[in-house]
Amino acid sequence: MTDAIADFSPERRRVLQLMALAAGATTLSWSGKLFAAASNTDTRFLLVFLRGGYDASSLLVPISSDDYYSVRPNISIAKTQALPLSTDWGLHPALKDSLYPLWQRSEIAFVPFAGTDDLTRSHFETQDSIELGQPVSGHRDYQSGFINRLAAQIQGIPAISFTGTLPICCSGGINIPNVALQDANHSPFDERQSKLLAAMYSNTALAQQVHEGLNLRQDVAKMLQDEMTAANRGAASSTAFENQARRMGKLMREQYRLGFVDVGGWDTHVNQGNANGALATNLNNLGKGLAAFAQETGDTWSKTVVVVVSEFGRTFRENGNKGTDHGHGSVYWVMGGGIRGGQIAGQQSAVSIATLFQNRDWPVLNDYRSMLGGMFGHMYGLSGKQLDAVFPGVRAVDMGLV
Repeated sequence: MTDAIADFSPERRRVLQLMALAAGATTLSWSGKLFAAASNTDTRFLLVFLRGGYDASSLLVPISSDDYYSVRPNISIAKTQALPLSTDWGLHPALKDSLYPLWQRSEIAFVPFAGTDDLTRSHFETQDSIELGQPVSGHRDYQSGFINRLAAQIQGIPAISFTGTLPICCSGGINIPNVALQDANHSPFDERQSKLLAAMYSNTALAQQVHEGLNLRQDVAKMLQDEMTAANRGAASSTAFENQARRMGKLMREQYRLGFVDVGGWDTHVNQGNANGALATNLNNLGKGLAAFAQETGDTWSKTVVVVVSEFGRTFRENGNKGTDHGHGSVYWVMGGGIRGGQIAGQQSAVSIATLFQNRDWPVLNDYRSMLGGMFGHMYGLSGKQLDAVFPGVRAVDMGLV
């Protein structure tokens, strides 16, 4: 395995993309080499991005806020239904069997009033801002995402994106492979196809990359096939994300140390629901998936940190369609077998109409870059200079989570 890989030309990238597409929905982008085994740390980090802006006020319920109940007559979570966390906060009941046990074991914490200083309330612009991890004002380099910059500072840590295409946060100077695990029903290239493709690139600059890409595809396919066999005996789960999360857990337990995955479907403008309904179903599926991920990591769960983010929160008041609109402050989740869980962390404010940002949203009191910077400093022993390379111009804040 080579230590460095030349940049692909657009034509070569297209050929490799077509190779991946030919194998079906379980796609792999050979955007870079496979990394060798981690040499300087066994810590694992997974970022889960909820695309669409989930409603944080339903996840972390401000049960002591009278205003919350007055402005959400149809979609609020009743105090009697919320799972108790503290005198001020409760958890959505859809997570009772999946993530609430982690709270009871101090393996999950929540950071309310979290987010970015991007005020566009645009899904795409705010998602890009978070993935870039660069100052919103001034020039931004769209070829440099913060996970890629983190990988550059902890060289030798094998990283992967569990997505069909490489996300912005994983783009940059370090080559990070990506593979989508949602659909296990599509076969990879068979032996004949693999030999043909290898022969096409034999004695070329891309021979090694193609070889590594084909090997990774075969390894993932074998894992999926083994899981499908087990499923015939009733061992597999029923939801798509839960299946995906189990596969991710196996890969991060055995091979990778830095990962990314995104989950869509959180833009609840209409009929959001309360303890039941569309949002509750999404949270239930997500919770089962994250619990399955934790289970599959096995003994390495104590060395694993999972952070769940979204581009923004949603409006404090419900709208005329019994839903919510694009907001600002959100709630981030931090999970892991070795974290300091069982707490509501970071700077906080009373949840009331009087404290709303622009009279509509939760304010952002905890910048995500400061939060993650503080965590990365502890997890990887990064210096101030290294943290500044990951999140330029940001002061890391230790929230006592890791």
